Amino acid sequence: MSQPALFEPFTIRNVTMRNRIWVAPMCQYSCFNEDGIVGDWHMAHLGSFAIGGAGLVLAEATGVTPEGRITPRCPGLWNDEQIAAWKRVVDFIASRGAVPGIQLAHAGRKGSDSPPFDYEGKSGTVPITAGGWKSVAPSAIAYPGHDVPHALTISEIQVIVDAWASAARRAVAAGFRVIEIHAAHGYLLHEFLSPLSNQRTDDYGGPLKNRARLLLEIVSAMRAEMGDDIPLFIRFSATDWTEGGWNEQETSIVADWALERGADLADISSGGNVSGIKISVGPGYQVPLAMHVKEHSKMPVSTVGLITEPQLANEIVESGKADAVLIGREMLRDPHFALRAAIELGADISYWPGQYEWARPRKA
Repeated sequence: MSQPALFEPFTIRNVTMRNRIWVAPMCQYSCFNEDGIVGDWHMAHLGSFAIGGAGLVLAEATGVTPEGRITPRCPGLWNDEQIAAWKRVVDFIASRGAVPGIQLAHAGRKGSDSPPFDYEGKSGTVPITAGGWKSVAPSAIAYPGHDVPHALTISEIQVIVDAWASAARRAVAAGFRVIEIHAAHGYLLHEFLSPLSNQRTDDYGGPLKNRARLLLEIVSAMRAEMGDDIPLFIRFSATDWTEGGWNEQETSIVADWALERGADLADISSGGNVSGIKISVGPGYQVPLAMHVKEHSKMPVSTVGLITEPQLANEIVESGKADAVLIGREMLRDPHFALRAAIELGADISYWPGQYEWARPRKA
């Protein structure tokens, strides 16, 4: 009997994921020492997904610079001390047969934000006197509820490109086998891509090729540091969900440009760069965006967004709408989603944890 499509392995470059159930990167705001170093929470949180049978476990948005974090409690990879902390987590994920991955990020104008819980009751931009920083962006246009950012100069842009490359080198040193660039959800690279947040008149603004320039320079710089073996993903918000904004047609074009530079897969999400947008959400509501990119570019794609049932996840992959699904909130509710999916779909897997065999349904 053939395996359900969801449980077929997927290989990119020299890395094979054991199935198409991947853990979406989810911010935890849990570097409580505020120096970007992960600890026991990340070990337990990310390790549980590996035990639970996921094929790829993507760690959360990790700052390539201190100012690239979303909040003061987000992790980083801007210094070598952070490598050792990540390596402990990475080694455990790999020991359970899952592929460890990380999403590298720069928050741009949405940086220096207050963590959503347990932060002295504060909200909005964290002031510099309280451990925050001056945020940066392509243009001095504030995201609602945040301070006005500093518009990056050309020389400052180059420093950020170098920071992404250095963070990629550290990610490889920590043992990560997949690296994702965060170019979605209104953070720095999405800000450059979208004409709604990028009003520059130099080589990084205006036409699509210019707005995509920073992302493409980062892809090239990271690939040079990563070598040829490790897959490089890009998370795109395929649309700003508003007229005049970034859209799925531009996403498809830039995906192919990135493919030529050494990227391997487009991880399709949406929104985050414009506030107050009304989006009709439901199970798999972003799948059509992934389908568009898959049909109009040469990039493999993954999809995310309210995929909570194994049957829906399998149908998405089986029908060719996407090459893999990323699961977020449902993984928080059930870190063993992949094991449950194997039972419900009748998949024959060899990586059920021995420690949990008593819970495994027995064949009649």
